Amino acid sequence: MQEIFYSVLAMFSALLGTFIVLKFSQWSRNNSILLIGFAAGVMLSIAFVHLLPESVEHSSNAIIYAFLGFLAMFTIQYFIFFHPCHDEHCGVHLGTLSTLGLSLHSFFDGIVISVGFGANAYIGFMTTLAIMLHKLPDGITITGILMHSKKSMKKILCYSFVVAFFTPIGTFIGMLFSSQITHLVGNFLAFTAGTFIYLSAADLIPETHKVSNKKAGICLFVGVVLVCVLGYIAGNH
Repeated sequence: MQEIFYSVLAMFSALLGTFIVLKFSQWSRNNSILLIGFAAGVMLSIAFVHLLPESVEHSSNAIIYAFLGFLAMFTIQYFIFFHPCHDEHCGVHLGTLSTLGLSLHSFFDGIVISVGFGANAYIGFMTTLAIMLHKLPDGITITGILMHSKKSMKKILCYSFVVAFFTPIGTFIGMLFSSQITHLVGNFLAFTAGTFIYLSAADLIPETHKVSNKKAGICLFVGVVLVCVLGYIAGNH
């Protein structure tokens, strides 16, 4: 059951990011566009620096699954939310789509933890460490997006908890179906990368173009650099 324990630690790492933003809620609401830029950078760098390279190592079909993930998010937005994000009502679906994408990411993070411990305890621990390091910016990301979408404090807490809780759910599912899931991890990671690329390029970055605050673009690069640095730290432990 050590997999569940470490998975819960990863969940709390994400919730820590949420509480950091809420601690400075007034600043966060007044500067939510900066958090949107940061979120776009985090998602893009996780997709291109971590998820895609890892998925290619595990699956020869990784790029196809990344494309499917991209198309899946487009389909959900177009046929379920009924309109693209080009007017003042973008907040209607921006938070919901991002919650869906990050929940999927958290779920597969949980599966990766179970697969790591399935190999051996050391790999499992190092995998969890890497996931915990990027869960903190994940928590900041979803909370910032929800604030920008004008969600209530109650909904922000609820959605953030749902996103974080999908990590132990993924670990539990991974433990139940370990033999069937292990060889599909690469495809799962690639699919998630595709959803992140779509959310960043189609929803988050266009939001930063609607304002004259150039700091939002700088915050995108801050998100990219942070994820790259955390990945480097995790990879050298």
